[in-house]
Amino acid sequence: MIRRPPRSTLSSSSAASDVYKRQVRLSRRLQASPPFSRQLSTVGSKPRVVILGTGWAGFNTARMLDKDLFHVTVVSPSNHFLFTPLLPSTAVGTLEFRAIQEPIRTVPGVTYDAAKATSVDLESQSLICRDVFKNKSEYVVGYDYLIIACGSKTNTFNTPGVSEREVQGKGEVCFLKHLYHAKMIRNRILECFERASSPGITPEERDRLLSFVVVGGGPTSCEFTGELHDFVTSDVACWYPALKSHIKIHLLEAGPDLLASFDASLRSYLMKSLKSRDIDVRTGAAVTQVNEKELQDGWYNPEVYCELSDGSKIPFGCMVWSAGLQPVKFVQQLEFPKDHGGRIAVDSYMRVKGHKNIFAMGDCAADEDMPLVPLAKVAEQQGKYLAACLNDVYHKQGSEACPETKFSYKDVGSMVSIGQERGLLDLTSVVDKNAKMSGFLAFLTWRIAYWGKSVSWANKMLIPMYWFKSKLFGRDISRF
Repeated sequence: MIRRPPRSTLSSSSAASDVYKRQVRLSRRLQASPPFSRQLSTVGSKPRVVILGTGWAGFNTARMLDKDLFHVTVVSPSNHFLFTPLLPSTAVGTLEFRAIQEPIRTVPGVTYDAAKATSVDLESQSLICRDVFKNKSEYVVGYDYLIIACGSKTNTFNTPGVSEREVQGKGEVCFLKHLYHAKMIRNRILECFERASSPGITPEERDRLLSFVVVGGGPTSCEFTGELHDFVTSDVACWYPALKSHIKIHLLEAGPDLLASFDASLRSYLMKSLKSRDIDVRTGAAVTQVNEKELQDGWYNPEVYCELSDGSKIPFGCMVWSAGLQPVKFVQQLEFPKDHGGRIAVDSYMRVKGHKNIFAMGDCAADEDMPLVPLAKVAEQQGKYLAACLNDVYHKQGSEACPETKFSYKDVGSMVSIGQERGLLDLTSVVDKNAKMSGFLAFLTWRIAYWGKSVSWANKMLIPMYWFKSKLFGRDISRF
């Protein structure tokens, strides 16, 4: 049953009136059509927990919640959890896509909706959701506890030409955040090589197609750069021997350093390693626009290039943009308190400020008193913490209760793979200033650690099998 908001609220806010009208309309559809039914009241004696998102925070909360105590519904356009540390490996075929994802429906006791939440009605404690399929049908989902773990999206910083060339599917610019991004990158890279090997192509166009630009100086960008170099020097050298001398890889970072959070000696090792492989590394170089070459008569040459803050231009066949994050549209439109970056403001218990039964965590939330960098390891710990609070405290004492322990992030160090079976391991913030490692042992530690953190035994078997296959037989170069 939809409860009508007070008249004063309706008269003072047309948005509230719109929400009410939509809910009345949808409520009638729910009553008339059983397929649209959702839990609009407490299910038996179980409180309803609705989780928005299947990322590190949402997935771990869904796994750890006691399903005997709560009715758990997950709403997300993505029906799987993505093991993001291994995402760059899939973009060049070192691993296959299915080896790094876990279907959300494999979590026992969870109801999953392939949909996006479009609005929250605080008065009736319900969400309006829209499915992700062509009919875009809407329905209402009620909650007793709402967990917002929508993650974030790639930030282009309004750089002209970046979003346009990615959204329009032209292929030259790709993001690297989701599984379908990795597939697009792999297909684009292989397309560049196939086109560059085509008879009759000009030398200038061949050089452009085989110029690859990676934007961003974080772990994802550095790992992808290393994976890409390994691919072009081992597999491409075998299958496209005539093209090897034309390949150029550029790594661009607007800040002064790559991997800014790592120890200085490890950053220095990284720079030396990349430059020894003839990778063009430019720090303090921001991309100001992506454009096409214009001819004098007004026609455009297919030569796509990026212009940098120092005025230089780099023609490229594929750009992988992994330079920053920003809140998703749903979070942007929520009328909750937010920090300067647009993330939802929460307290030390992951509660949205002013709301005892609404929580936010992961990339979309920040504690203003102790903000944390949006990282997978942070979101993972937050998800496990909130699940424990719901199981042990809120279930027994209700939403007005306050857990005895605040969320406290435990730093576990940082590690990254940089290609050529080398890696970096930084434990200086955990142990002491000498707890760091580089080279093959760091790479081996990286592989063992992330293999161990894989969720299912199926992926624990598949991942080393694909590593062995790519080492022995090479990476897959099929476009599909």
